[in-house]
Amino acid sequence: MRASSILSLLLWSSAISTASAGLFKKKHRRQKAGTKYEPHGEVHVVVNKVGPFNNPTETYRYYSLPFCRTHADESTHKEAYEEERNVALESDEEEEEESASYLRKLEIKGNRIGAERHKQRLGESIVGDRRETSPYELSFKDDIEWRLLCKTTLDKHDLIQLKEAIHNNYFFEMFIEDLPMWGYVGDIEDEDEILGEVEGQSHTYLFPHLHFKLGYNKNQIVSAAVTTERDRRVDITNVNKPTPVQFSYSVEYFEDDLPWRMRMTRYADSRFLPGSFEIHWLSIINSFVLVLLLTAFLTIILMRVLKNDFSRYMEIDDSSMEEEESGWKLIHGDVFRFPQFPVLFCASVGTGVQLTIATLLLLGLALTGMISTTRRGSILAGMVILYCLTTTVGAYISTRLYFQMNGKNWVRCVLFTAGLFPVPTSFVFMWVNTVALFHGSTSALPFSTIFTIGAIFALVALPLTVLGGIVAKNYANHDFNAPTRTTKVAREIPTEVPWYRSRFVQMVVSGFLPFSAIYIELHYIFASMWGHQIYTLFGILLFAFVLLLIVTSFISVALLYFQLAREDHRWWWSTFINSGMTGLFIYAYSFFYYFHRSGMTGMLQSSFYFGYMSIVSFGFFLMLGSCGFHFSLLFVKHIYSRVKCD
Repeated sequence: MRASSILSLLLWSSAISTASAGLFKKKHRRQKAGTKYEPHGEVHVVVNKVGPFNNPTETYRYYSLPFCRTHADESTHKEAYEEERNVALESDEEEEEESASYLRKLEIKGNRIGAERHKQRLGESIVGDRRETSPYELSFKDDIEWRLLCKTTLDKHDLIQLKEAIHNNYFFEMFIEDLPMWGYVGDIEDEDEILGEVEGQSHTYLFPHLHFKLGYNKNQIVSAAVTTERDRRVDITNVNKPTPVQFSYSVEYFEDDLPWRMRMTRYADSRFLPGSFEIHWLSIINSFVLVLLLTAFLTIILMRVLKNDFSRYMEIDDSSMEEEESGWKLIHGDVFRFPQFPVLFCASVGTGVQLTIATLLLLGLALTGMISTTRRGSILAGMVILYCLTTTVGAYISTRLYFQMNGKNWVRCVLFTAGLFPVPTSFVFMWVNTVALFHGSTSALPFSTIFTIGAIFALVALPLTVLGGIVAKNYANHDFNAPTRTTKVAREIPTEVPWYRSRFVQMVVSGFLPFSAIYIELHYIFASMWGHQIYTLFGILLFAFVLLLIVTSFISVALLYFQLAREDHRWWWSTFINSGMTGLFIYAYSFFYYFHRSGMTGMLQSSFYFGYMSIVSFGFFLMLGSCGFHFSLLFVKHIYSRVKCD
């Protein structure tokens, strides 16, 4: 019976990994081809969002600012181009021919109206992308020296809006061929920087001209960047005076030997400072040495102490056993007494195992390239899908443990397992989504995305959770197989313990030591989650996660021994909570990062940051708690099976 249940669990885990790998591989294969352009073929520029640079979650639609929605018509462009050409220092025949060709094209196409919305993937909607078409008109391999986008006069409302955006360090995001491009809306400059004065009034400038620099390999675009030109900036300091503005753009193409499938690597490589890769490996090596020394020390100490205990207990005669027993052997009749709130405990253990498997699968898929590492939305969407696919594992583990504890209401256990993580996540989501809606941010998920995620949970996660519970009920081994018998009356627990053996000290130690092993890597993860860096070192991250699980397990076992040695048999919940305390340290670190390592401000950004970090920390609490509990359970069964207990 037990072999068949383990085999079924392994087969299901294999099916999960195969299905998820096939799903992401199919998506990866679809993106591999790319667009192949004909000479002078139309190149689409897609605009996405704007927002404060220091608040990556606080984003708004691109057209929430008074940018051009339509392209200038023929007559307007002729007039503006003549003005620009008269100002320019040089003009050759090739540029005139390009302008004439463009004007002929305008006669055919007419005006293009922007703000047509694009279809988006699940991950893009989750991270707040709201892609729309733009009036920029580019053609493949055709350089443009200067082209008018539109002429407009900014009124007081527009100027105040733009000035506030520039003072909040707003950036914009665009895409060409799914390649992201970023730039600032404007900048602020003091008069003392211009005139050399000690004190002066600050000036606010708008960048109305964009320069697109596109790299191509044969007939495909493999790199894209946009820059703003300070020479063409417009002073919008005086908001009481209507300001005429000419929005324009230029295009430059260059040949690039970068293969299309490798085009995203530059974004990943450029996001970290030179030498940061070595810093990552040095931090991991340092953590590995720390873990190695710690585990070796704990193993040697525990083995020596246990060896002495075993020798002492074996030498005790049966007649004097009751008088001589002390320490952890004295509580052999209580150590396997099941914990209070068994439903909650089993659901916590099962959910922790499920999250651990989902995280390992996610890191593995990201490491192999089956999940795009350059788009955060893909990682989040992948986690949602993998969580739903692994619900069977969580329900199986929790229901099996519940039956081993002689539980009767297994349906209640399954329901607790199904809602333990999604329900708190839903409450946090409702709060932050309400705040985002109030601020008009794109971070507020549209109803279609909410419906999609809800349908995935209702049609995939819940049925798989019930399936896991049914498999555990009918096929799993329900025998706990405790090596000692449990007495009917529980022993009293000593109330006087040294302060260094108190539960609070144990919680601090069990949380701090594993946290110290991932502290340095945690900074880069936060910079990726709550900044504009792209994290691609998933091999290092996977190694760090495994180290975290190992050190948590060893520390959990060591602290458990000290707890049993002081004759405290209530180890079930204490082991789980102690092991999960690293999650609380991660949440505490999030406060340090927010106030001392980031420039994030505002109600919207704070709500998203602290709300979702509480969910991440809760997830780590469950993962590490279940990991520590399972190793502790193996340890307890092992030591009590080695000694004779009546």
